[in-house]
Amino acid sequence: MALPGSLRRQPANRGLVSHCTHHHIVVFLLTFFSYSLLHASRKTFSNVKVSISSQWTPSCLNSTAPELRPYELWNSSHLFPNAEEATLFLGTLDTIFLFSYAVGLFVSGIVGDRLNLRWVLSFGMCSSALVVFFFGTLTEWLHFYNKWFYCCLWVVNGLLQSTGWPCVVAVMGNWFGKAGRGFVFGLWSACASVGNILGAFLASCVLRYGYEYAFLVTASVQFAGGVVVFFGLLTSPKEVGLPELGADEDDGVEEDANRPLMDDDDADDDDRNYSIQATDTDSQPKAIGFFQACCLPGVVLYSLAYACLKLVNYSFFFWLPFYLSNNFGWKEAEADQLSIWYDVGGIIGGTIQGLISDVLQKRAPVLAISLLFAVGSLFGYSRSPNSKPINAVIMAITGFFIGGPSNMISSAISADLGRQDLVRGSSEALATVTGIVDGTGSIGAAVGQYLVSLIQENLGWMWVFYFFILMTSSTILFISPLIVREVKLLLHERRLRMLAE
Repeated sequence: MALPGSLRRQPANRGLVSHCTHHHIVVFLLTFFSYSLLHASRKTFSNVKVSISSQWTPSCLNSTAPELRPYELWNSSHLFPNAEEATLFLGTLDTIFLFSYAVGLFVSGIVGDRLNLRWVLSFGMCSSALVVFFFGTLTEWLHFYNKWFYCCLWVVNGLLQSTGWPCVVAVMGNWFGKAGRGFVFGLWSACASVGNILGAFLASCVLRYGYEYAFLVTASVQFAGGVVVFFGLLTSPKEVGLPELGADEDDGVEEDANRPLMDDDDADDDDRNYSIQATDTDSQPKAIGFFQACCLPGVVLYSLAYACLKLVNYSFFFWLPFYLSNNFGWKEAEADQLSIWYDVGGIIGGTIQGLISDVLQKRAPVLAISLLFAVGSLFGYSRSPNSKPINAVIMAITGFFIGGPSNMISSAISADLGRQDLVRGSSEALATVTGIVDGTGSIGAAVGQYLVSLIQENLGWMWVFYFFILMTSSTILFISPLIVREVKLLLHERRLRMLAE
């Protein structure tokens, strides 16, 4: 008994290997390091906050200053009278950046689907590098300190940095089809963690010369990366004469291997031929609208789920070193080094879980199981003893079950959503859908940073972890309809295979 084409399970990596060329490798590396450089500049700002705070409030570091010149004159050219107010303003800049970044993601996705992705990505990288240079280097060289100027620059930086993720995911989605997408995107989504490590390394190398040189180095490297992207990135296979994904209609097996996971197996043939885009004779299909993208199956549910999950993931990114120092009394440098294990767990989790989802050809059940284990790991980590090795192990496990699903939703699943049947044969939904998913997630992350500080100040760290457990459980709740549907499909496929044997 022959199985339907949609139920014939292909080896996860066979189609991937057979279609992989040196162009695929170059695209993988260029998109990987372009987003790593964008993340490196964000990490640089986090790494030099102490130095910036000291520069903005020099009187606290110079006890002889009131004796050498009038106190009012010495403080007139600086922003804050004490380090507490400077730290509060730095936190405000984080919130400003996250909100502008979230808004920018919605816009950048739409722009990326209507303009050349290479142009948009290169413009975002180079322009953001210039803003970072103005913010951290030029203002210090000119001794120009102004709160409103800093806020405006960081709003612009958030908008420019938002061009990165929708564009790189769209380019990767153009080159890598369903076969092996979970594994490839799981490995590729480590770019953010690599960027964090790279930013910390670049900043530490030159920080002794002044924090302005940390911004100078990262901005220069990012600008150079934008130039390389402009001249070297291929946004789709057709630019070098290769067939686009899904264009191989003559080979039924290969067509099935490249079909996105988000197709509706219950739909009939007439429904599969329907396209959300208007049919015309142009060879270049039109990009879909924002509200049309929101109406695509799974987009809203995954966006809301990612808002809850990114809140937890980014809270670990921003607060983990502070929590280790505050709760256990460990030195700041030791806490920074130990927090890397969370990123390590996320890298491994995204890769392994992506590979498993390739084998099953379903994403939601893998996410559900991982998030259920994440609830247990969060509860266990909240009771971690004052032991660095034990803390590092539980931290890596927590990163595995939280960072892994976060990477999958923001990369592989976003690509699946943007290449489902309703927009099949076109890439002009990829960037828009990615912007919607990641933009909604960034709004959740921005709100979460305020809520975490509020809960910690009034109730303590244990209630912060209870809040994380609630948000992780809400993630499962939002995708529960998709979990039920995909589990039913898995059981249905199993019954058909048993009948075929």
